[in-house]
Amino acid sequence: MIADPLFYALAVPAILLTGISKGGFGTGIGMMAVPLMALAIPVPQAAAVMLPILCVMDLVGLWTYWGRWDQSVMSAMLPGAVLGIAVGGLTFSLLDEHLLRLMIGVLATGFVLNYWFGRRPHGAARPSRFRGWLWGALSGYTSFMSHAGGPPFNIYVLPLGLDKTALVATAVIFFAAVNYTKLVPYWFLGQLSAGNLGTSLALSPLAPVGILAGAWMLKRVNDRLFLRVCYAFLLLSGLKLMWDGASWLMR
Repeated sequence: MIADPLFYALAVPAILLTGISKGGFGTGIGMMAVPLMALAIPVPQAAAVMLPILCVMDLVGLWTYWGRWDQSVMSAMLPGAVLGIAVGGLTFSLLDEHLLRLMIGVLATGFVLNYWFGRRPHGAARPSRFRGWLWGALSGYTSFMSHAGGPPFNIYVLPLGLDKTALVATAVIFFAAVNYTKLVPYWFLGQLSAGNLGTSLALSPLAPVGILAGAWMLKRVNDRLFLRVCYAFLLLSGLKLMWDGASWLMR
């Protein structure tokens, strides 16, 4: 198990933030968990420690939001996500994750700025199987690399105009499927070592606390404010990813 006290000082708030995000705000800020943990341990190890904890969160989330998700989003995005995970497993040792973070950060930040300041059509966007596959594949791929699948997922789903419960429930079921699929390539790549699993087990009681806190918050936030919070979290996540990637490129 990891013994560094700094790691646990960073991991505890990171896990709680992830749970609150997954349980109540559509996954936007949860991608900060791996960057926070990576201040104390290597990025691949941080991702490996987080994956079993995310799987525990998914079980609580499924119990909380069972049957409330949007089936059309799932059918459009999940096949692409599985493809993205497969590509991630095959290219794990080839692509630098800092460059990937920069790319996704630019996409997420640009999407939010366009939503806030660009010209928008009236009403919600229409579902699209092509766009669902595209953003689903990118979400699966970035989720595999550093659990950063939130921005691509939100880029496709937020414009559809789902009500807040359906949005969070859809995110919960989508990332549950993604995370449990990721267990297979993570295992074959040797990421789920005994030390990492032991650390995950020690931190896993925090998972339901965060999820239930997020679900409690969801019931007490109105729809307009909820959407603003989702886009704000998406912007913060995008800026964080851009900062991580750009800092690495400037070294």
